[in-house]
Amino acid sequence: MRISKIEPAPGFVEFTRAEIEQSIAARFERQVAEHPRRLAVKIKNHALSYGALNRAANRLARAILARLGAGAEPVALLFEHGVAVIVAILAILKAGKIYVPLDPTYPREKISSMLEDSQAGLIVCDGKNFSLSRDLAQHELPVLGVDQLDATLADDNLDFSLPPDTLAYILYTSGSTGQPKGVLHNHRNVLHFIRNYTNDFGVGADDRQSLLFSCAVAGAVKNIFGALLNGATLLPFNLKEEGPDRLPAWLIGEGVTLCQMVPTVFRHFAGHLAGKDMFPALRALYLTGEPLFERDVEAYRAHFAASCVLVNALASTELNTIRQFFIDKETPVAGAIVPVGYAVEDTEVLLLDETGAAVGLGRVGEVTLKSRYLALGYWRKPELTRAAFLPDPAGGEERIYCTGDLGLMRPDGCLEYHGRKDFQVKIRGQRVEVGEIEMALLGHPAIRQAVVLAREDTAGDASIPLSTDKRLIGYVVAAHEPAPATGELREFLRKKLPDYMIPSAFVFLPSLPVTAIGKIDRRALPAPDGARPELESAFVAPCTAVEEVLAEMWAQLLGFKQIGIHDNFFELGGHSLLATQFISRLRDAFAVEVPLSRLLEAPTVAALAAALLEGADERARIEKTALRLLEVARLSEAQAGRILDEKSALDKTGRTQ
Repeated sequence: MRISKIEPAPGFVEFTRAEIEQSIAARFERQVAEHPRRLAVKIKNHALSYGALNRAANRLARAILARLGAGAEPVALLFEHGVAVIVAILAILKAGKIYVPLDPTYPREKISSMLEDSQAGLIVCDGKNFSLSRDLAQHELPVLGVDQLDATLADDNLDFSLPPDTLAYILYTSGSTGQPKGVLHNHRNVLHFIRNYTNDFGVGADDRQSLLFSCAVAGAVKNIFGALLNGATLLPFNLKEEGPDRLPAWLIGEGVTLCQMVPTVFRHFAGHLAGKDMFPALRALYLTGEPLFERDVEAYRAHFAASCVLVNALASTELNTIRQFFIDKETPVAGAIVPVGYAVEDTEVLLLDETGAAVGLGRVGEVTLKSRYLALGYWRKPELTRAAFLPDPAGGEERIYCTGDLGLMRPDGCLEYHGRKDFQVKIRGQRVEVGEIEMALLGHPAIRQAVVLAREDTAGDASIPLSTDKRLIGYVVAAHEPAPATGELREFLRKKLPDYMIPSAFVFLPSLPVTAIGKIDRRALPAPDGARPELESAFVAPCTAVEEVLAEMWAQLLGFKQIGIHDNFFELGGHSLLATQFISRLRDAFAVEVPLSRLLEAPTVAALAAALLEGADERARIEKTALRLLEVARLSEAQAGRILDEKSALDKTGRTQ
């Protein structure tokens, strides 16, 4: 099979193996010396050159050392997505500390748990998160607001060097026990990741790298340091606030050359593109975190220039990139699911069966990694570390890590991804342990049993797939009658889990199905039937044409047969990506621009319809448009009915002949 290569950026310089034997700060400071005036990081209202970024990080590093002294110690970060968090990450690394990024959009209880587990000696934050940081600290550890730094702090480089085996960061992922686990990497490992990325993608100082991920997830590591350790420009984009709809214009306007995202986001914005070669500057589109499908490749070929290469990858927090599959306009892709590709340097993939023996070509086995650059382990979890990271049986310096992913090796060495061995799943690009959600559900006093599955999204008729995106379904057995309402369960979970971990739908059962030996039979759990869930508000049917159109849009997006005008979009399982998709459909249908904030303010069909009809000039046009849309929909339904009737008549005629 042909492996497509990416043309290096102008000014690309090979990242040599010897250069991983230093600190991240040393490599960064070399870029500063070579490119002091070059743009380092930029958002729409704030930008820093390499020189300015370095000076800001040096000042903050001295402030951190003044509070903690020397030595490797965890420092927690609570920042919005932007420039300031990049300054803070560099400052912590320059000070020889371990950065622990915490996402302020997570529930308070989850952030508090991670903070406590990290044993951080300091919280560094921006102004927006200063109050939250003080509340979390509870007077037990200091809080340093970057907006309150002493202006007299020196801004030259700190006068000490760090060995490459110094710890760099702790990134928290969901654990199989329901408790988050902190993955540890040192400076050498990070530089190894970036060396592979730099050389494989030809990263140079003229590149402009997107940052769509929260800094609290592993994908951000490649983006941040892939840019800043090569003299390139880092461009953070707040996907949660801006939404996927604005992503195309931003990519074009900023001249992004390297972009990494999850397939779900790609599908949301690619579905609304028109025309070809829309992103002439883009050299590589890197998709990871979820399975990639053949129709995703077709969308890439339809809308991106021949100079842009699509990359499908398999990665893990414990190693970063495991495999890569490079696709250009001519690369053949056989089968519905795109393979994750070929080996990256210094990483060997072994496929093992349940006994630990290697499986042959063409057989499914657990993806097991052998490398010198695996994570050092899990923070403060020695037993879990010993179970997950095994010594090299041959006695070498490499170690072995069992990922829990399943794969199949083709004869040419190309790896196919076949899902998770356990019940860990990817939802909108986020790794989720369903055990964590199940534990949270079981904390509700009215729930006796709970199981969570990831299913393909379906419309009201479960046999009609809405998309290939997965959604979480919660199956619950109530401890007593009446069972808790869906809205009550959502509100309960929101206090414990981030939005992407809250099930889109709940199915209430009298008991859970079990296998012959008494284990819960997850395969026997029924698909949601599309019925409207029990909500606090009574069902009220649409009364106007506008309400009817809006209700139908919601029903299609959320997978229900009918929607009441007082039903809350978010209580029905709506989330930010579905909200942006709905806004796009609304714009296409009515030619109106509605900000995402409007849906937050008016989350019911009735309230949103009223908001749309506020303007006297627009009211008549929108009502007329709604009537026309309903008329077209009814004509389409009637036509479909006639086709079915004709087919049925032909079938009967054929049987009687």
